[in-house]
Amino acid sequence: MSAVNYKEHQFLVMWDCNGLEYLADITADQQRVTWARLQGQACPRHAYANPMHLKLRAQANPQRHYEIYTFDAVDGISEQDIRDMFENNPQMAADTIRGLGHCLHSDRARQEVAIR
Repeated sequence: MSAVNYKEHQFLVMWDCNGLEYLADITADQQRVTWARLQGQACPRHAYANPMHLKLRAQANPQRHYEIYTFDAVDGISEQDIRDMFENNPQMAADTIRGLGHCLHSDRARQEVAIR
C-alpha cells in the first residue's frame, strides 16, 4: 500500500445560530510562529488568529450559541470551499466539522425531548 502524500491545512472556524462568523486558514500562521520560536526569535505579534478572542466573544454572547473548532483539510480545500459549504448547506457543514474537528468551545443549543 502506498503512502498518501498530501499537505494538510488547518482551519479555525466559528459559527453561531445565525451562521458562519469566522473562518481562517491558520496553517501558514502556525508555521511562521514555529520557525520564529525555533530560531530563538520572539513570536510575531498578531501572527495568528487567537482562539481566546473568539472564545471571549462566545462567552459574552451565550444567547447566540457559538461553536468554535479547529480542523484539518487536505490540500485543495480552500477557505472559499468551506464558506460555500456553509452557504449551501450549513447543517451539513456544522455536522461535518463537529465530526472531524477539535472543539474549542460549544454553547450548542440542544432540544430536550419531553417524555410523557
